Amino acid sequence: MGRLEGKVGIITGAVRGIGRATTERFSAEGASLVIADIDGDGIEKTATEIREAGGNVVGQECDVSDAASCEATVQRALDEFGKLNILMNNAAYFIGKVTVEDVDISEWRRAIDVNLTGPMLMSKYAIPAMRAAGGGSIIHVASQLGSVGKPMRSDYCSVKGGLIQLARCMAADHVGDNIRVNSLSPGPIGTERIFERSGSEEAAQQESGSLTLMGRVGLPMEIANAALFLASDESSFMTGDDLLVDGGYNAL
Repeated sequence: MGRLEGKVGIITGAVRGIGRATTERFSAEGASLVIADIDGDGIEKTATEIREAGGNVVGQECDVSDAASCEATVQRALDEFGKLNILMNNAAYFIGKVTVEDVDISEWRRAIDVNLTGPMLMSKYAIPAMRAAGGGSIIHVASQLGSVGKPMRSDYCSVKGGLIQLARCMAADHVGDNIRVNSLSPGPIGTERIFERSGSEEAAQQESGSLTLMGRVGLPMEIANAALFLASDESSFMTGDDLLVDGGYNAL
């Protein structure tokens, strides 16, 4: 315990799934957190539950596609905790299965705004704060589908591939600031979204879990554990990398 003691972080998309699990993990390891989500009621409920469990967190309603909202979220961390060391860009928007021929243009643009522009905006305002704190770690949550193609998922594969590249470029730009930037690419993970999309947990295990070498979907906490490694000093020699945690999906 205590691997993030004394550090301050922001996690976006923190109400459920990977974001919620990472909030719990980082908090248990001593981090003070601003947890952000577009779901204002949900983020306040999440923050209350984490505080009741002993965590030092505040909730912040945030639309990562909006620059002012991103800037306010970073400022909240500075106002509440006085510095910023960690940023995990986890908020995401999903269109569903569609080809470029059939996709609604407004949905395509929303996916880019949330999944790619959002991490850029959050980073834009976080970097000066991290520089002032002596450095930090930025984690872009990408996907195994950022490295391979998949039918009917052109939007998701495109933005997640772009996010992996964004991490590499940012790593090169800010290594002199002692700011490490990496992407974290989960495979199919057992979240509410994947269960709803498949119709049930059992169906998700059959549909998505069967695509991995391990024959199952991952747990949100397994991704949170990987995020903890990237956020902590244990990954001090990693920047510009993509950490693939996919149960062997991309090995097939």
